[in-house]
Amino acid sequence: MGNGDSRVRGLAARAGGWSARHRWAAVGIWVLFVVLAMGIGSAAGRVDVDEGNQLKGETHTAATIIDDAGIKEPAGETILIQSKDASVTSTDSEFRTAVTAVVKAVEGTREVTDVTSPYDTRTISKDGRSALVQFDMRGDSDTAGDRVEPVLKAVAGVQKDHGSLRIEEIGGASMAKQYKDAFGNDFKKAEYSAVPVAFGILLIAFGALVAALLPVALALTAIIATMGLMGIVSHVQPMSDTANSVMLLVGLAVGVDYCLFYLRREREEREAGRDAGAALRIAAATSGRAIIVSGVTVCVAMAGMLFTGLAEFEAMGLASLMVVAVAMVGSVTVLPALLSLLGERVEKGRLPFLRRRSRGGSGESRFWTAVLKGVLARPLVSVLVAAGALLAIAAPAVGMKTENLTLDQEFGNSLPIVGTYNRVNDAFPGGSEPAEVVVKAKDINAPEVKQALADFKAEAVSSGASLGPVDIKLHDAQNVAFVYVPLVGGSDQDKAAKSLEKLRDEVRPATLGKVDGVQAPITGQVAGSHDFNDQLLGSVVPVFAFVVVFAFLLMLLSFRSLTVAITSIVLNLLSVGAAYGILVAVFQHGWGASLVGAEGVGAIVTWLPLFLFVILFGLSMDYHVFVVSRIREARLRGRTTQDAIQHGVVTTAGVVTSAAIIMVAVFAIFGTLSMQSMKQMGVGLAAAVLIDATVIRGVLLPAVMALLGERNWYFPKWLHRLPDLTHDETPEPIPSAVAGEGEPVRV
Repeated sequence: MGNGDSRVRGLAARAGGWSARHRWAAVGIWVLFVVLAMGIGSAAGRVDVDEGNQLKGETHTAATIIDDAGIKEPAGETILIQSKDASVTSTDSEFRTAVTAVVKAVEGTREVTDVTSPYDTRTISKDGRSALVQFDMRGDSDTAGDRVEPVLKAVAGVQKDHGSLRIEEIGGASMAKQYKDAFGNDFKKAEYSAVPVAFGILLIAFGALVAALLPVALALTAIIATMGLMGIVSHVQPMSDTANSVMLLVGLAVGVDYCLFYLRREREEREAGRDAGAALRIAAATSGRAIIVSGVTVCVAMAGMLFTGLAEFEAMGLASLMVVAVAMVGSVTVLPALLSLLGERVEKGRLPFLRRRSRGGSGESRFWTAVLKGVLARPLVSVLVAAGALLAIAAPAVGMKTENLTLDQEFGNSLPIVGTYNRVNDAFPGGSEPAEVVVKAKDINAPEVKQALADFKAEAVSSGASLGPVDIKLHDAQNVAFVYVPLVGGSDQDKAAKSLEKLRDEVRPATLGKVDGVQAPITGQVAGSHDFNDQLLGSVVPVFAFVVVFAFLLMLLSFRSLTVAITSIVLNLLSVGAAYGILVAVFQHGWGASLVGAEGVGAIVTWLPLFLFVILFGLSMDYHVFVVSRIREARLRGRTTQDAIQHGVVTTAGVVTSAAIIMVAVFAIFGTLSMQSMKQMGVGLAAAVLIDATVIRGVLLPAVMALLGERNWYFPKWLHRLPDLTHDETPEPIPSAVAGEGEPVRV
């Protein structure tokens, strides 16, 4: 099947060789794996992350108390009744009539319970212009959004009869419904559009229908198989919709990348004059090996999320790790089998208007050849300019402010309910997202406990942590009480967090804390955000250390070069820093925010920096391993280091550019979503990949390697005992008419 007898060493080469010889078996095994994984996963069902149990600290303690007591908290709803001007107040008959009509209307739907009038609960603003009717939705709070429609229609009917008043509903159920109506299909559209976008770019890159379909088919089957595996694994590690979306993004990116690397190398070897068998063997030993090194590195990076202790992060990390592993295995097994089966038919469906220009078998990009000529002529200047530019871009990251985005930050003016949210917070600071104190006692009706609850209620207001009203709801049978405390600061996260700290550190110890046997963890949206931040910050160092150390070790063993391992880590950190800088500049400082629809956000969503670090550190290794592998290969075949750098960069530039364009396009789709957290993720990923594939791999990497010269391959003698994970590919003979690699040497 080739032009010579050569033996290859390495897992990728052996896997590719076996698959090419047993092509139908390889394809059959892959199809069977995908079908079984999806079938078993569907039968097992998916267990999702329980939001109340994904955090440690007080939020987790409160959730545990509620679960142990068997209390099912209903979805609470609030109706704001507010005069549009100062002419009508809560004491006027028109206002009272409207309140009575609202109470009657919502009770008439039979979907609600515990409806309270503001005249009974004293939920009337100081200026008398605003009042709150409060109630709970019947049934499971998780599905309340599906049943709230009749209540919303009833409230809208009352609004029509009272034009001088503003009558609006807000709460967990109504927000869930409006969110689902507005953005429920937003993610699906983004996910579904990512595939045709990737396919279109591949079609332009390859100019042939079959060649463009292969990477997409591999990525999709890897994603389908992983969806099944997620169902199985979720019974040990719960999953989530967010993990599913991240898995799809990562799976599409790496699946297409890996197939692209393999297919391009096989094509290039055939263009150089080798027969199909020899070209496939070389692609397996070189690109296949780069795929395994890259895939393992990405998996290690994704595994870093498991060290956060946050269930949502653990789900995202495990799902991403699985899809990368599946795509990697598919790339080095079923892909060689398909290429062997298709042969020249991989060029079928060629588009005449995308006729490929002949490149004489060199595979070298004219554009990058010109760029590299300047870079290698002045490597020091190139390093200083490129590194200086990236450090300048990264500079704003020093002042990064992270927080869980409030409703108005997340959606701006794109949702009508945001206006209601702001009006409720203006009239009743903290009323839309009160702190919730879960009080557990041996006897909740004991005199000392009742007195402590009363003292807590009074002290919460007198301390300045709350403006009231503080509401207490008893569950006598379970000896549990819920205390709802509107926090001063409202939607201002910083001020609300200070009010929360006052409750936890001053008010609680002075009241409930004095009663033996009483537990009183404080939870709620602000508390959850606070605890999430604390836990996330505590995990930064172990995650960072794990990812960097293991990535360094993998690069060291894969290239047998201390220099390559160090430079790969430094360059990746530089690209991540630049991505951080862009995020802070756009979303926190608002520079160019109008271009991406991000005005007025003022902060980076808490989970994004660590998430971006892990994802980008993993994905950037794709390009780095691919480019450096080609440089090392050329060097060991007899080229000088300078020539090897130029050859490695320009011959991989086409595939790296194509892969980067696909990644940028897919991530940019998520940058168009209305949710600011998803927009930040999309913009951050797209910007980082663009920088990584151009400035880092096209300028900094070759310039640094040119400056280092032979020191690129420095490997101390005391490290020689480490395992050798380099590949050993003896080049297949090339017909003399096109030979130009020099004397073949061990690779």
